[in-house]
Amino acid sequence: MLFNQIIGQKHIKNHLQVSAENGRIPHAQLFIGKEGSGTLPMAIAYAQFLLCNSSESAESCNLKCEKLQHPDLHFSFPVTTNDAVKKHPVSNLFLEDWREFIKEQPYGSLFNWLQHIGVENKQGNIGVDEAETVVKRLQLKSYEGGFKVMLIWMAEKMNIAAANKLLKLIEEPPNKTVFILITENEEQIINTIKSRCQALHFPVLSEQDIATALIERERCSESEAATIAQQAEGNYNKAVQLLNNDGADLVFEEWFVTWIRTAFKAKGNASVVQQLIEWSETIAKSGRETQKRFLEYCLQFFRQALLLNYKSDDLVFMETQTGFNLSKFAPFVHGGNILDIEKELNDAIYHIERNGNAKIILLDLSMKLTRFLHKKEEVV
Repeated sequence: MLFNQIIGQKHIKNHLQVSAENGRIPHAQLFIGKEGSGTLPMAIAYAQFLLCNSSESAESCNLKCEKLQHPDLHFSFPVTTNDAVKKHPVSNLFLEDWREFIKEQPYGSLFNWLQHIGVENKQGNIGVDEAETVVKRLQLKSYEGGFKVMLIWMAEKMNIAAANKLLKLIEEPPNKTVFILITENEEQIINTIKSRCQALHFPVLSEQDIATALIERERCSESEAATIAQQAEGNYNKAVQLLNNDGADLVFEEWFVTWIRTAFKAKGNASVVQQLIEWSETIAKSGRETQKRFLEYCLQFFRQALLLNYKSDDLVFMETQTGFNLSKFAPFVHGGNILDIEKELNDAIYHIERNGNAKIILLDLSMKLTRFLHKKEEVV
């Protein structure tokens, strides 16, 4: 993958290219950016630049990197057991799937990756087996005599045992070995790892960059590209899903509408609480990644309602597909309850990530939402 294939992020491309040409190449770097901002494609392009820029056979080197088959380009990413890998899952066992995934969805999310390997009902992680494999691979000499590059995607999914196993290697890697850790949430990476990396923050993509990419790559019309770019919130992966009418949002909206309507009726009505219990059980049957995506969707829905309530109509892009009237719902989301709602949703995501009982977490969230929706806005 070449720098000119990366959407936007011109200043980051320039920084990486110029610093490498000048010999300023940190041995451990942390690429931080939200989903769809291009951290993974940029890391691959940077790795290819390091491996091939000084190669005696640049054409052959670039060809191997394009296929993600360069012997000095290594990958580590979240995995879990599936039908093909029954135990001790490590990235090496999924390399063919990984190459296919990058080819099809270079801006894809962790959820997309887990779907790709058929385990969207599980959580992927980078465990100690993976860390031991990384150590063994990097102890070997470079095949082509140049750099060795290790890309660790979704580094926040590294557990404590794996992080501790890699700590010394990241701090003092073998000569001409470069670590690139990629994360959407740097707060979940242990400080001893973060402190040893040079951080590079990626902004979300501009609407113009997303619209241009949709027109050039997806043969999208200018008007449709502009509309989708506004809705994508700087996330190219989301833009592609919107273009392809990803069915997940319709399912999420149905879950959300049922939840909201039931929560409204539940206050002081014990019989309706049973409906909230049933709703919680339904969502809990889905995979944890799906549950997290749904709760993130709920956060977005509430924020859109808040903007509509405060007359910021030009920032409202959400269009419901079930006939739910966002305008009528908007007055119930205001300064008096939005912070509480956001806190509880984020707490629920946090606990689900840590394998809490989803049924209990969602029911607790539902009971609290019942209170928040009936809370009046304080008039100053």
